[in-house]
Amino acid sequence: MPKARVLLVEDHIVVRQGIKALLSDESDLEIVGEADNGREALPLIEKLQPNVVLMDISMPGMNGIEATRQVRQRFPEVKVVILSMHANEEYVFQVLRAGASGYVLKQSDSSEVLTAIHAALSGGSFLSPPISRAVIDDYVHRAEVRGQGDNLDLLTSREREVLQLLAEGLSNKEIAEQLSISIKTVETHRSNMMSKLEVSNKTDLIKYALRKGWATLEE
Repeated sequence: MPKARVLLVEDHIVVRQGIKALLSDESDLEIVGEADNGREALPLIEKLQPNVVLMDISMPGMNGIEATRQVRQRFPEVKVVILSMHANEEYVFQVLRAGASGYVLKQSDSSEVLTAIHAALSGGSFLSPPISRAVIDDYVHRAEVRGQGDNLDLLTSREREVLQLLAEGLSNKEIAEQLSISIKTVETHRSNMMSKLEVSNKTDLIKYALRKGWATLEE
């Protein structure tokens, strides 16, 4: 039986090395590539065709939430398992909505990473035990009952990318250069986001991004 192909997306080298050491002992798993962030991962997925992407959540440029959303849209056969320091409901809610098959806390036992990968490969899902499935289900249920859609869903993929870079402190010019778009286009995206999210200035945009886990956080 061929080995399952795993792509590792993690911006901390030490963490990557630890995961590689863990997976190297597994006869049915093979790491086929590595990336520092979500933007680097997308073309690698197309090239390397992994079965599972093991993804950090807090990364510069494109975070794990947006990367998961784009992976599931562009490569629906590829499973995503999130690695994170955060047990916050909002983070878990966002990645489950984005289509992740698993959410593993970095401080958990290393065996949970393997459990999550194998669960994803078999079409199942896995959450680290500290994260109660009942709590998440209740969170989602209450949001649906109250009609509380997530305003992030109103934003385009490009707007979400701009939002993260704004929250990371980049100027309009720097964002334009990184995304290969014009400064005017950045300003248009910013204006559209403010309208959709019903905020009146850049500071409120950044606060929203931080609250939703959309900006890179130090771990």
